[in-house]
Amino acid sequence: MKNPFKKYGDEYSELKLWEKIKQFAKQAGQKTVYSALLLYYAYRRKDTPTWAKNVVLGTLGYFIAPIDALPDLTPLIGYTDDLGVLSFGLVTIASYINEEVKGNARERLQKWFGEYNEEELNEVDKQL
Repeated sequence: MKNPFKKYGDEYSELKLWEKIKQFAKQAGQKTVYSALLLYYAYRRKDTPTWAKNVVLGTLGYFIAPIDALPDLTPLIGYTDDLGVLSFGLVTIASYINEEVKGNARERLQKWFGEYNEEELNEVDKQL
């Protein structure tokens, strides 16, 4: 499968990801952050193949990129395109998102948000 977000792979770095999430986590919302974390932890798995890791890099690179289709500074709708791209990445590599990946993402989300909305996270999980 061709990765339409390959050009964004250069935007990705772990530091940039954490900075973006730290700066915009509350504004982006739990579903968006959870989706990004699922991709991140799937990328870190040793058995995730290179093609899937490239999809993750492009997808997270798009999320991090300062310029995208809808500016992230716009409340609510600014992250609509990001969530759509993250969803594309998740569905594409879904077979590499296991319970350990989900657990790691939820644990990190709880550290950042405290209580989280289980229903919202389940909506993301249903896509997989």
